[in-house]
Amino acid sequence: MSDSSTEPAVQKVSAFTSPVNGLLQIYLQMKNAFVNDNDMDAAKAGNEMKKALDDFEIVILRDEERKSFEDIANDAKEHVEHIGLNAGNIGQQREHFDLLSKDMYEMVKKFAAGERIYANYCPMYNDKGAIWLSKTKEIKNRYYGSVMLTCGKVTETIQ
Repeated sequence: MSDSSTEPAVQKVSAFTSPVNGLLQIYLQMKNAFVNDNDMDAAKAGNEMKKALDDFEIVILRDEERKSFEDIANDAKEHVEHIGLNAGNIGQQREHFDLLSKDMYEMVKKFAAGERIYANYCPMYNDKGAIWLSKTKEIKNRYYGSVMLTCGKVTETIQ
């Protein structure tokens, strides 16, 4: 499955998927919207992810995982809400995606994604650099879109 999949983003949890995989799929749709400089699709994915976070069945997690998940999810909700509300302002959406990407990285590291994910890094974004997650090794920079599409590098493979 490629990053540009049109399959439903939220998947049922089974023995073969991670509980956070559905959230990751929405995140990847959002990332692709930014790669394509599409603020409307990013807003739509932000709203979808907000709903998915609100509806997440935390009871599927072990007791010791719940607090960590809630902390990450509460922070992520704030960022996806801003992304969803700011169609027409892709710069502001990208700022929140930067923060959301840190949350998603933490979530994928703690809870696994159920698939191979690449952590990418853009050294130029916001004068301090920024990460994002992808299903492919190919760099498609979501912070600059078509302006600097190949700026960045893979820094980690998460299994």
